[in-house]
Formats: sequence, structure tokens, C-alpha cells
Amino acid sequence: MPALLAAGLPPHLALGTNKGQSVFGSGAALTRYAHAGMIDRRRARWEFAAGFAGSLAGAALLLVVPPPVLRPVVLVLLIVAAAVLIVRPSAARTRTRSIWIAVVIALVLGAYDGFFGPGTGTFLILAYVSLFGATLPQASADAKVVNFASNLAAVALFATRGTIVWTISLPMAVAQLAGGALGAHLVVRGGDRVVRPVALLVAAGLIAKLAFDLAKG
Repeated sequence: MPALLAAGLPPHLALGTNKGQSVFGSGAALTRYAHAGMIDRRRARWEFAAGFAGSLAGAALLLVVPPPVLRPVVLVLLIVAAAVLIVRPSAARTRTRSIWIAVVIALVLGAYDGFFGPGTGTFLILAYVSLFGATLPQASADAKVVNFASNLAAVALFATRGTIVWTISLPMAVAQLAGGALGAHLVVRGGDRVVRPVALLVAAGLIAKLAFDLAKG
């Protein structure tokens, strides 16, 4: 988003164009995780549908509620999520296998992604680790199901409104495909020692960005 805005795109076109290219990265990562056998296909069907519906609802809410209202809340939640990832040495024993809990997670965080977005991946990983006792690599794979669904829903919505600049989005999508596949491959090969520092780095970057935006007013 910052790069697209810096390139001179108006906010609504930057938002649509960003989703137009990011869906390719999440799709490539999801494909790699599926090939590695890291996706619970039975649960994923429900999570995908809930994430897709939630994202559409969140995008609709975007029309009536200004996203900056969420910045202080998201900032606090990201700090909590980062702290949990730091102090949690390993996955806990599985607490639940309920599909309905997974559906609620996908629906709520899919709606958040469609409405605002920053930190969605971190929140999803934390939810799967905390509620399902997943390892960080497994949680990353589970998160991509919802992430891809929410991105796809946003692309469908923005495409109908003509807010995706495809001449910019498609070249970026090529890099997203490569990056998404490479990132997922590193997670499959490297496991927890790769996911934890990257997740913390992303969370720290988002915390800094949101804090800067709040301070700037």
C-alpha cells in the first residue's frame, strides 16, 4: 500500500490494486502448503467459505466506518500477539478440533481483513496456535486458507467497481507468485525457527507503522 500510494495512486485505487496482486501471493503459498500436506482439507472448506463471506461483510462495513478508528485497538492487539509469540516456546497440546470455532475465527478475521487488514496473518497464526495447539508452521498454513479467501473476496468486489489498476497489479502479481511460493517453501523446510522471527518482525513493523500514524494524528 505505501508503495502504491507513493507511486501516486489515489487511496481507493491503491487499496484495490494491492488486493489484486496480493491474492496471487496468498494463493501460491496456499498451493505449496497443500502440496506439503499441511492443510486440513475438511476444515479448510468451511474456513474458506467463512473467510470469503467475512471479507465481503468487512468491505461493506468499510463504506460506513472509517478504518482509522481501529488503529489504537489493532496496535494493542499486535503488541499482545507479539508478546505471546515471544514467550510461547512451543505449541500447546491441542485444545479443540471444533470446525465451528475455526469458522468463527475465519469469519471474524476475514471481516477484519476486508475492512482494515494490518496484522491479519499474525492474528490468524496466534488464533490457531492458541485455540488449536498448532505449531507455528501449521498455523501459518491454516492462516493462508483464510487469507486467500479474504483476498479473493476483496478482489471480486473491487474488480466489479473498477478500482484495480491491472496494468500495475499484474506485474506485481508475478513477484507475489514467486514470493508466496518461496516463503511457504521456507516455512515447510525451516519450520518454527523460520516462522517465529519473521512473524515477530512483521508484527514489529506493523506496530511501528500504526504507532507512527497515531502520533502523526
